[in-house]
Amino acid sequence: MATRQTSFGRLSVCNAQEVVQVHFQDDNGAMPRRRIYDQEKNAQFVTFSCYHRRRMLDCEPLRDTLLDLLAQKLCEYHGICSGYVVMPDHVHLIVWFDKPGELSRFMKSWKQTSSMKLKKMLRGVAPQFASKIPPADPFWQPKYYPFNLFSRKKAEEKLDYMHKNPVTAGLVQRAVDWRWSSAQYFLLGKSSVVPLEWIF
Repeated sequence: MATRQTSFGRLSVCNAQEVVQVHFQDDNGAMPRRRIYDQEKNAQFVTFSCYHRRRMLDCEPLRDTLLDLLAQKLCEYHGICSGYVVMPDHVHLIVWFDKPGELSRFMKSWKQTSSMKLKKMLRGVAPQFASKIPPADPFWQPKYYPFNLFSRKKAEEKLDYMHKNPVTAGLVQRAVDWRWSSAQYFLLGKSSVVPLEWIF
């Protein structure tokens, strides 16, 4: 297994045989069983979705708050983020942690904290939409889906895929026009509310 130096220490990069396949939800919002390799300190491309793929993040204030919380949790768990995008119904990010198993703890904390805060915000900024959602329904779909990044090429491929998401969805014409991604940081050199570091 190759290693790469970062400001947080040495980053382990797995080989192609260690890659975990990313699985996306079906039309019913169900996610198949998956294995998480979270003990080798690999960089991960992570995907998770709103419950039943509802467009819970259609409101700008919710997307802003989710990114503020991401920045806080990265600091709390000593993580490095190398890219992200927040879509109306799902989220992607590239992230790395120095401690084995930290990804799971980070994701649990970020999703729990954001779920409580965003549900409350949704009732304030979009009461009509929120009133149609059963109170017992969670904000996020259970679990998340990591993909081990085993090369710089694969990481760049995932970063490009993330940045193109809003364009593909018809939300903007250019990737840099979507404020809730790392595209402006990498393509225009603008600052990001989420601290970013390219670790590959």
